Amino acid sequence: MDKREIFVKMASIEERIGDLYKEIGELKDVIVVLMEENAQLLVENQHLRNRLDRKKTSTSPKQKGTRPVAQEKAKKAVVGEGYDNLARLYAEGFHICNVHFGSLRKEGDCLFCLSFLSGGPQK
Repeated sequence: MDKREIFVKMASIEERIGDLYKEIGELKDVIVVLMEENAQLLVENQHLRNRLDRKKTSTSPKQKGTRPVAQEKAKKAVVGEGYDNLARLYAEGFHICNVHFGSLRKEGDCLFCLSFLSGGPQK
């Protein structure tokens, strides 16, 4: 094998590696889209389960003059439910800030998201 053949083989290998690198990048983009869609479906599924549970509790027979304990707890939980959902989404690796809402965090923590979680600027 002479030097020219070795050079041609190396160039061919380098080209195949470049193609594989591009394909890996495309697959990573597809995975990001699938992860975002999965997170949205999980949130939607949880909301539907909550609605179904509320519908079941509202159609069940009620006691006269007193509210069931489960309904009182549900009303108290509703106050922080949205904030908890956003905190959970952030923990799963998604942006919750208005700049990049719903997209996957690729480079660690986002200052906008952290500012929102901490309660925003203090006056």
